[in-house]
Formats: sequence, structure tokens, C-alpha cells
Amino acid sequence: MDQARWQQALALLPVCLALTFSLTAVGSSYWCEGTRRVAKPLCQDHPGGSHCIHYSSGSSDNGSQAVQYIWEMGDDKFIQRRFHAGLWQSCEESLSSAGEKCRSFQSVIPAEEQGVLWLSIGAEVLNILLTLTSTVLLGSRVSSRGSGFHWLKVDASVAILMVLAGLLAMVAHMMYTTIFQITVNLGPEDWKPQTWDYGWSYCLAWGSFALCMVVSVMATSRYTAAHLEFAEKKSVQKGSQHSQHDFQEPKASEGVWETEAAPSLAGSALVRVSEHLPSDAPGKVSMC
Repeated sequence: MDQARWQQALALLPVCLALTFSLTAVGSSYWCEGTRRVAKPLCQDHPGGSHCIHYSSGSSDNGSQAVQYIWEMGDDKFIQRRFHAGLWQSCEESLSSAGEKCRSFQSVIPAEEQGVLWLSIGAEVLNILLTLTSTVLLGSRVSSRGSGFHWLKVDASVAILMVLAGLLAMVAHMMYTTIFQITVNLGPEDWKPQTWDYGWSYCLAWGSFALCMVVSVMATSRYTAAHLEFAEKKSVQKGSQHSQHDFQEPKASEGVWETEAAPSLAGSALVRVSEHLPSDAPGKVSMC
């Protein structure tokens, strides 16, 4: 593979990374993660469990009522359960089993924010489609052996598509961030987190945005350099044609001057000869 083909393959790498990051982020549920403060259940419901409230039973003097003594006080009565949320669902640890309990993220957010969530999802999908289109265009450039002005259009298209994909991704990420913060404040009590932060999916999403901007700048740079190169070659060709035309034109005019000047010279010579002849000299002088 020659050097030009290697450069084209390297230009395709960040586009593929941006597409991979976007697909992984949209499909995962680790955009935000943190902990929730949940009251411990009674150990009667979870016998032998370590995350439950221990109590002891006693009886009153008449034996008619049982008395329960709970030894946990203050924060000991609560447990921190980890949770994570994404575009599609929100999951948290389950005390009854080793797995997780998940529910739709759309069922958690306030009703007036449902449309904004769908706008965010739509922008993410458009971002993926535009990035995929750019990947196909650059891949066709690498696989094809042709070269020329046609590939300038590919670079221009990739630059436009990737900057649009980056802008859509930025808007989608900001909308999701706003929705999540509103849900933390106004969401249901059985979901509100005590502490939270952005997860690795959120970082991948913004990494995809950064790669989209980088690819757009690289494509614009390639287009500008190639366009200037083509313009310079075209100007050089026009200059060489003009120089050849200017070099041939004096020869043609010189030939015309010679053909027009020859009769006049011959005529002037004959006139001078006739002037030197005596007046009574016989004969006639004719000019052809």
C-alpha cells in the first residue's frame, strides 16, 4: 500500500472511532451513576442478610402483645444502593438477589420532559446516521484506486456531514444533561439519588463529539490543500499555452511583413533605375 493509501486509511480511523463511541454510548445505561439512600428491610423478610434491620422480640406483662426492639439507630437504618441510568433505562442494585432491578428511564422523568427526551434520542440517532454516511464515503475512497477532482467532493461532503453530526451530538448531550438534572430534583422519591456523577457512557458520547469535530477539520484541510493544488496546476497550464501562442504570433506577422514589403522594394529599385536613364534612351521599363 502506497503512502497516499495509508494516509486515507488513517483519515478513516477517527471516523470509525466516533461511530463506535456513539453506538456504545447510546446503547448503554451508564450516562449517569451514583448511590441512593434506601431504608433497610427487616431481617424477618431477609433472614440471614447483612443489609437488614436486626431486632429482638419480647412480650408484655400480660403476654397479649409482642414488643420488638430495633438496635439500629440513625444512619444505620439506611443502606446505599448503587444505580446507573442512560437514555433508555435506569437500573439499581437489588437486595433480594445478586442482579439489578431496571425500569424505563422514560417512566421516571416528569411528564413535561418526555418530548425533550425523545428529541435528544432523535438527535443521537441522526448523529449516528451522519457519521455512518461519512464512514461509507471515506471507505469508498480508500478502497477505490481512482484519484482526481472527484475526491474533493468527497472531502467536502465529509466535512459538512461530520460538523453537522458533531453539532447534533452536542445538542443531544446537553438536552439529556438538563433532563437528568430536572429528574433528580422533581423525579419520584423512590428513584431520587443521594449522590451522582457522569459515567463512562457520557464520556464516550462527548469523545464522539470531539472526534467528529477533528474529522471535519481534517477533511476541510484536505479539501483546501487539494483545491489549491488543482488551481495552481490549472493556472500553470494556461500560462504555458499563452506563452506558446505569443511565441508563434511574431513569426506569422514577420512573414506577412516580408511579403508585403518585397514589392515595394522592387518598385523603388525600378523607379531609381528609370531616373538614371537618359531621356532619349529607347526601350520601356515594365513592372510586374
